[in-house]
Order: sequence, then C-alpha cells, then structure tokens
Amino acid sequence: MADKIAFFPGSFDPVTRGHQNIINRAAKLFDKLIIGIGINSEKKNLFPIEQRKQWLEKIATNGNTEVVFYQGLTIQFAKKINASYLVRGLRTAADFDFEKNIAQMNKKMETGIETVFFLTEPQFSAITSSIVREIIRLGGDPSPFVPEEIKISLPL
Repeated sequence: MADKIAFFPGSFDPVTRGHQNIINRAAKLFDKLIIGIGINSEKKNLFPIEQRKQWLEKIATNGNTEVVFYQGLTIQFAKKINASYLVRGLRTAADFDFEKNIAQMNKKMETGIETVFFLTEPQFSAITSSIVREIIRLGGDPSPFVPEEIKISLPL
C-alpha cells in the first residue's frame, strides 16, 4: 500500500500557534506531511522565506514532516510530490466558503487529490498571520500567538 502523503501549503508569515496545531494533528493522520511555503513574488512578506522555513522545521518535530518551498499552482506541486491529500485549516465560515471553492477547482484539475479540512481548535480561531504581522509591525508582543519555540525580535 502506498504511503499517505499530505501537503500543507501556506505562506506561514509568521507561523502561528494555529499552524502548529494543524501540523501536529495532520502529522498523526498521514504517513508523511510535507509543509510547503509558497513563493509568491507579488506578495510582500514580513519575514524572509529561509526564516519561515527554520521556524517550521523547529516546530514540525513529529518525525514524518518535511518543509519545502514551492512556486506555481499548489495542486500541481502536490501532484509533483505524489501527495494524495491537501491539508487546510478552517477558522470561520468565511474560511470554509473560500477554501471550499478552491478545493472544488483543485478536484477538477486533479481528481486523485483530496482536500482535508481541519477545524481550528477554539483557542486558535482568532489567530491569523495577518493580525500577528500587524501586531509585530506596531511593536506589540506576538508571543501569545506564535509557537513557544519561535522568538520574534522586532522592530524590523
């Protein structure tokens, strides 16, 4: 039987406690979890991609995880790495509506790849990378929202 390979894509700018929770839960369900940091030249990230990779490697310690960079369509990259599953986290009904549409489009492009949704645990539902970036930009303390292993020293 083939390994169950899942792909968890995102920008992880920065990685949050919510991301960490999804990673830990997904790693228990799949033989291999590949965490992909998307490279989007049109998006202005706060943290360098290498820093984000280091953070993810620091928290993804389940033994069956790998962190990679990727460009282009997520579904095409998932196929390239032989993933049969895409992992997505849902915080709100709005997230579901957005992610459902993407999942349906992905299914049309690659029928052999299923999207698996993880409902965010309640204590993480308000945490978004965008809000954490704003807290950081304005000089606030991001530590309640990022994994304990991640130390963010700013201002940038």
